[in-house]
Amino acid sequence: MLCPQSLQFQLHVETLVLEGNNPATVLLKYVNDSGIKSLVLGSYSPNYFSRKLKGSSVPSIILKHAPECCDVYVVSSNKLMTNSLNPLLATEGDLPTINKQKSSASSASIDGVSHSRSSSLASSHLNFPAFLDGNSSNYVSLQQKLNQNLEDVTTGLETVKECHISTSSEQLDIQDEVERVRLELQTTLAMYNQTCEDLIHTQNKVQLFSSEYLEEYRKVNAAKKREENLRKIAAEEKERHLEAEKEVETARKLLSEETYERQIAELKALQQSLEKKKTVDALLSSDHRYRRLTREEIEVATDYFCESKMIGEGAYGKVYKGDLDHTPVAIKVLCSDASEKKEEFLREVEVLSQLHHPHIVLLLGACPENGCLVYEYMENGSLEDCILERNSKPFPWFSRFRILFEVACALAFLHNSKPEPIVHRDLKPGNILLDKNFVSKIGDVGLAKIISDVVPESVTEYRNSVLAGTLGYMDPEYQRTGTLRPKSDLYAFGIITLQLLAACRPNGLIMVFENAINSNLLVDILDKSVPDWPLMEAEELARMALKCCSLRCRDRPDLETEVLPLLKRLSEFADMRTKVEKNIIQAPSPYLCPIVQEVMEDPQIAADGFTYEHRAIKLWLTRHSVSPVTKQILQHKMVTPNRTLRLAIQEWRSQVTSFRPRS
Repeated sequence: MLCPQSLQFQLHVETLVLEGNNPATVLLKYVNDSGIKSLVLGSYSPNYFSRKLKGSSVPSIILKHAPECCDVYVVSSNKLMTNSLNPLLATEGDLPTINKQKSSASSASIDGVSHSRSSSLASSHLNFPAFLDGNSSNYVSLQQKLNQNLEDVTTGLETVKECHISTSSEQLDIQDEVERVRLELQTTLAMYNQTCEDLIHTQNKVQLFSSEYLEEYRKVNAAKKREENLRKIAAEEKERHLEAEKEVETARKLLSEETYERQIAELKALQQSLEKKKTVDALLSSDHRYRRLTREEIEVATDYFCESKMIGEGAYGKVYKGDLDHTPVAIKVLCSDASEKKEEFLREVEVLSQLHHPHIVLLLGACPENGCLVYEYMENGSLEDCILERNSKPFPWFSRFRILFEVACALAFLHNSKPEPIVHRDLKPGNILLDKNFVSKIGDVGLAKIISDVVPESVTEYRNSVLAGTLGYMDPEYQRTGTLRPKSDLYAFGIITLQLLAACRPNGLIMVFENAINSNLLVDILDKSVPDWPLMEAEELARMALKCCSLRCRDRPDLETEVLPLLKRLSEFADMRTKVEKNIIQAPSPYLCPIVQEVMEDPQIAADGFTYEHRAIKLWLTRHSVSPVTKQILQHKMVTPNRTLRLAIQEWRSQVTSFRPRS
């Protein structure tokens, strides 16, 4: 049966018989020739749930090979199949009906008439995984499509029921089948909708639980890491704690041992101190090398320590001028609170009592009970007073040369003491005293040290010793290493020599003299209170002093073989100058050498036209190329004897000698 699209089901039905061996081929040829746009076929199956279209059936062949311009619909009792791209858009009015009856000989019959466009649940619905990946909008769209499919199926079934020409019993069966299918489809759709909603709800819960699980998982991992770190820290802290306990235990043991050893050492030191005190007391009471005085004798000599009698004061105490047996003496009184100076006091008594030298202060007596030492009185005070002009008496250069020689002799005596050498350690101008004739003597040997093991100069040895002395005069190597040598006193002697030349304090003197000598400007830094410095001798003395001030002991000159010979020669030169001092006052100025300011013995004429002592001008020309008087450059360094002046000087000397009274 064929229902053209232009006819209504109720009005007109045409029956068309097509002949051919293959019904599917005949129908496809007719569709192509007639330009059919829509074709509905029926397919009957007694079982809704088990029926399946066969691959070789007529509907399946037509669905597969129908032209694209023709929409084919196959209606069965349980579903609707179509080749349309959008089967859900079809309506009831668009479905023409064709009822084709099968002929007995050569035609194929098609049982049933189809109407409406629909699709089965298996082919039309979205698959389940795709649905899970969608969102709520997909679910709403899917539900609308399912409702539409339900309506289309219902409409198609109704149409089939109306158009189907069969017996009343067949129509009743079809109607029951349609109703049953509708109910089953509605039930299935409701269950499907409920399942989708439950699935969405479950999916949301799964996502929530997943996020919560991930968060908890991260927290658990972080907690595990923290726990692991804390365990490591706890293990390290425990290990450090155990080590600290071991160290504390070791420290306790060491402390107990040190405490015990210290107590033993204190007991031994106390015992030795008591024994030493007894020995010293016995020594002082039985020593006949000096006079032992009582406190009463000291008080009488100092007029009971009158302030007007005090002539000096230092860290050790005060110095008073006194009279002892009608002899002026100097009395040094140790301070009552200077208990640490007691050892210096005893050392000074020990050293001075066994030393006797013309240039070392003589110890006349002592009062050990009150810490008093009695020395010979030195009228002109200390060398420091003369250098800093505290003494109003003149201090000529020849006296300075002689004093340096005297001090060097006293140092050589100390360093060669037997059985062991003695180092003063505190040599300075304040400890060099001058008598009424400006004869110098070394005093204050309280810091002197007897050296039992002299370290060779070629060896640098570091010792843990307490330094003693005065800054500015202390040996730099002694300060650095703690090793004391006899040449440590030589450094202080060099500083004192520079002070006598420049008449100033010791700070920075070494660099000042080095620069002056290198620049030939020594005369500019010499003491201006001395107008007649012998420049050559002064420079010779300054160079020797700079060698004594070398930083290392090994670089300093030897006292006996190098320093003393030079000082002896300069002292003799000073004595000669002292002897002719009176003659210089009466001598005419032309008889005096412009360099050394002495009466010339061998006058020589230089290139500048002036006459000089031959020895002086020769030494000058070896070091300078300018005139000693004019400071102009000399044309040559040759000298000519001035015989006329020499005869005049000899005649003057004879006259002075003949008129001088003999002693």
